[in-house]
Amino acid sequence: MDEKLKYSLLRGELVDTQSIWTRHEKRVWFITLITGTCMLYSTRTTMPLLVPAVAAAQKWSKTDSGTVLSSFFWGYTLTQVVGGYFSDRFGGQRVILFAAIGWSLITFLMPTIIWSAGSIKSYAIPFIVAIRILNGALQGVHFPSMISLTSQVSCATLRCIGVLYNLSLQNLCPNERSSFFGLLTAGSALGTLLTGIMGSFLLDYFGWSYVFRVIGLMGVAWALVLRYYAMAGERNRIINIATPSRLCANKSPTEATAVPWLRYFSRLSFWACVLTHACEMNCFFVLLSWLPTYFHDGFPHAKGWVVNMIPWLALPPCTLFAKHLTTRLLAREWHTTTVRKFIQSCCFAAQNLALFVMSRTSDFRTALVCMTIIIGGTGFHNNAVTVNPQDLAPLHSGSVFGLMNTVGAIPGFLGVYLAGHILELTQSWPMVFSAAAGINLVGWLIFMVFGSAEAIV
Repeated sequence: MDEKLKYSLLRGELVDTQSIWTRHEKRVWFITLITGTCMLYSTRTTMPLLVPAVAAAQKWSKTDSGTVLSSFFWGYTLTQVVGGYFSDRFGGQRVILFAAIGWSLITFLMPTIIWSAGSIKSYAIPFIVAIRILNGALQGVHFPSMISLTSQVSCATLRCIGVLYNLSLQNLCPNERSSFFGLLTAGSALGTLLTGIMGSFLLDYFGWSYVFRVIGLMGVAWALVLRYYAMAGERNRIINIATPSRLCANKSPTEATAVPWLRYFSRLSFWACVLTHACEMNCFFVLLSWLPTYFHDGFPHAKGWVVNMIPWLALPPCTLFAKHLTTRLLAREWHTTTVRKFIQSCCFAAQNLALFVMSRTSDFRTALVCMTIIIGGTGFHNNAVTVNPQDLAPLHSGSVFGLMNTVGAIPGFLGVYLAGHILELTQSWPMVFSAAAGINLVGWLIFMVFGSAEAIV
């Protein structure tokens, strides 16, 4: 713990602008978590990248492919709230580690799973779906755990006149949280780029099974780094205070505080955050899952590494730009609610314009530019609605984010499945894009009318 915080604790002046992570610890955790998010998305996007090759080898229909792709999100919805709850209670880093071992091993073993499923014929798809559900459930805890870890954690012990008190101290002070977490979400683009570049190379020269094996091993390697490097720096913080102070008077031994769900459920701003996130996630997950297939079917002569890399190059700089713009607007004393609505509006406006153009073009370059704009727009979403739970529920951000992501994943599996069903029946990509644009419009209207950044609890 740095000296400034020790001094403040000794004087009984723990304030909201202080954090218990030192500069070095912030750097270590940032690099570790953004790398972990990169590996999470790299393993997540292996199946969308490989589904054309796997479907051809296993003779899957478009509906079969859509079922396999969407089943990931069935599991993803199951563990969001649970992951946030256990992270708030026991520490996000422990939950992330346990889950990372699981989803890395499943990715590594996926070729064996697919080949084994082929021998049971009529049960092949249900068997693969079950494994994909488990994979989604393990990955579902990552973001709630990460937002809980970066918001606050009960990890300090206070000794006051011989009595031990547990303090819920902040890993990051409030004005750092949204930008820190927003930058971490850029790891999703890095992971998708990793799969697009390296995965396309491995697919072309070695076959689809090697993509699963290599990326799965990389996930296991990251889990080892998390356990034996980042988490090795954890330590109990014992602060001795010789005389009573305001800090001692105000703190008592505490247990994990129950989340006041009824208070959250009764506020329209909470539901605006949840539903807007769900609308944008529908667009993101549909494109995340079907983008390789769209270019494979519509532009069969396009290079795989081009279509799987270029759109995702836009996400990191757009995330950084949105973060910079948010900081500048807040520095000019714009209200936080106004800033969140403005940034989210930029996201939806860019995405819907691109979806409109893409549904009416047959030109490869135009389609690629439009897809790049859509993915880049997600960087604005990551600095608006995605960090809104930290505004609304600073004391329970992990749990609230988990619920938000649970609802957000529902359009993910429904949208991904329905996209496959639409394509099976109509072969119409414009219909898929128009549906995504309509849902985006609904989300924008909800957030503009009911959205807020005022804390509920």
